[in-house]
Amino acid sequence: MIELRFHEELYDGFAIDEAVKTYAPFATTELSREGGAYVVKVTAKPEATSQGVDERVLSAELANYALGLTVEKARAAGGAA
Repeated sequence: MIELRFHEELYDGFAIDEAVKTYAPFATTELSREGGAYVVKVTAKPEATSQGVDERVLSAELANYALGLTVEKARAAGGAA
């Protein structure tokens, strides 16, 4: 299990939720909020690891996806990204 923390002032909560849904075929996740952060606990599914998916890489990809969606949303809203 890998724990990811996303600062709530930097990341969009909906982007994190969408990233979790996108990677659901490969991982089970637990989402929570604590201390000004969105927390996502990522565990690669056995089927994914048997196909060579590395849990660290999977977690990094999920985080990257959440960041990309956050930037896209900020740009669409006319904010700085």
